[in-house]
This record gives sequence, structure tokens and C-alpha cells, in this order.
Amino acid sequence: MKELTVAEATENIYASLRADNADIDAHIVALKAALTREGKKQAVFDPTKLAQNNRSGRKLMQAYFRQRGVSVSFSE
Repeated sequence: MKELTVAEATENIYASLRADNADIDAHIVALKAALTREGKKQAVFDPTKLAQNNRSGRKLMQAYFRQRGVSVSFSE
């Protein structure tokens, strides 16, 4: 299996969110591995690409990802 970049893993997560969270856990694992390879501490998401682009939705996403070992922030 090809190792993904952080950008590719992030795009896969956006696609998963649009598909009602299909395979989200597998995509989070791939994102975590990509972050480690690239030496980054957290993933940055564009809130305009999220299905739930409100404070509640963003906080829920942060909590879910944090439980799986990925720190999430949002671009302005």
C-alpha cells in the first residue's frame, strides 16, 4: 500500500465525511501515520469543506480525532 501524504490523507477524510463517515477510522489511522512521517503535530482542516461547519460539529470532530491520537485544528 502506498504511503499517503498529509494532504492526501486529509482529502480522503473530507471524502469520507461527505460519504456519511464511511471508513473514517481507517482514514484517521492513515492520517496519523502521515503526520508522524512528516514530523507534524496536528492536522489542519478547512472548515468550509466540513459537513457540520458549526462550532458543535468542529468540537465533535476534534474530540473524535483526539480519541484516536490525532490533534485537529481548523484554518481561518
